[in-house]
Amino acid sequence: MSECHGRPLLFPYLTIRNRWLIVLPVRKGVHVASLSTTRMSSKGQVVIPEEIRNRLGLASGTQFVVVGDRDVVILKALSAPSIKGFDDLVLKARRQARKSGLKKADVDAALAKVRGRR
Repeated sequence: MSECHGRPLLFPYLTIRNRWLIVLPVRKGVHVASLSTTRMSSKGQVVIPEEIRNRLGLASGTQFVVVGDRDVVILKALSAPSIKGFDDLVLKARRQARKSGLKKADVDAALAKVRGRR
C-alpha cells in the first residue's frame, strides 16, 4: 500500500510533476461534476454547494451517514426504502423462514417472550 507522510493512502493516486492526483473509480455513464470547495462554520456546519444539492435531489432535513478517516470526510445521504423494496425484503424473509421450517407460532412465541409474556 502506498503512503503519504507515513500514513497509508485511502485512494489510488498518480503523481505528475510532483503533484498528487487522486484517481476515483467512476462507473461508465455516470456524470461527474466539477469539484467545489466549502467551509465549516464555528458550529461545525458545512454547506453543500447548490449545484450538487440540485443534482442529487437533496432537500432541507436530508439525513446523512458521516464517515471520517484521517483527512477524509464522506457524507452518504440516507433514504427510506421504497415500498416495493420493502415488499421484496419481506418476501425474501418469508421464503427464508419457510425454507428453514419456521412457523407463525414460532414467531408469535418469540415475540411474546421478548415482550415479557409467557
